[in-house]
Amino acid sequence: MRDSAGFLLCSLLLVAPHCTEVAAQDPQPDPKTPCANWMGGAPGYPGHNGLPGRDGKDGKDGLKGEKGEQGLQGSKGDQGAMGSAGPEGPRGFPGQPGLKGDKGEGAYVYRSAFSVGLTERAPHPNIPIRFSKIFYNEQNHYDTSTGKFLCSIPGTYYFAYHLTVYMSDVKVSLYKKDKAVIFTYDQFQTNNIDQASGSVLLHLSSGDEVWLQIYGEGDNNGVYADNINDSTFMGFLLYPDMDFH
Repeated sequence: MRDSAGFLLCSLLLVAPHCTEVAAQDPQPDPKTPCANWMGGAPGYPGHNGLPGRDGKDGKDGLKGEKGEQGLQGSKGDQGAMGSAGPEGPRGFPGQPGLKGDKGEGAYVYRSAFSVGLTERAPHPNIPIRFSKIFYNEQNHYDTSTGKFLCSIPGTYYFAYHLTVYMSDVKVSLYKKDKAVIFTYDQFQTNNIDQASGSVLLHLSSGDEVWLQIYGEGDNNGVYADNINDSTFMGFLLYPDMDFH
């Protein structure tokens, strides 16, 4: 029994170097594989992201898609600037005549005028000269008995006189409401016939009176008239006051 154990021990000792040599020639396993003859460590952290790759080449165009549905109408935009005028269009046909209007009221024309002449020689001074020769006095606004014009239509009037001067000097004035408005003086020349005249625009109110009158002493009343020489006095309404009806 003791001999058998000794023989087994001797056999193992002879075989041991040979196994060691064979083991040395065998490839070593990867230490990180499950078959490694050592204990593996804890897993490492993930590495950093790599740099992005370069863009690839453009692909080929795909097929045209189907037409989409119409979208909602947008809000109205701002008004644009006015464009230039277009060419004139063709002329249209005349329209139908309108209805006849109502008859209007006739415009009333206010009239007031007179034109008179002298018939007597050397009128008396300091009283109205009475012109009794009537050229025009249709409205009878001039009174031949007093020698005065009486205003019946308030407004603006024109008055004028043209007097023949003979035998003496003439000093004459035009009066309005007992007040002299203008004066005319003419000096008589012996053996000659002269003329004295004057004119004025006056505004008169209803009831105002206008006349001619010799002023001064009696030797200044050389106003003259005969069958070939006239001394005249006239006046007429230019336009009535707007508020007169």
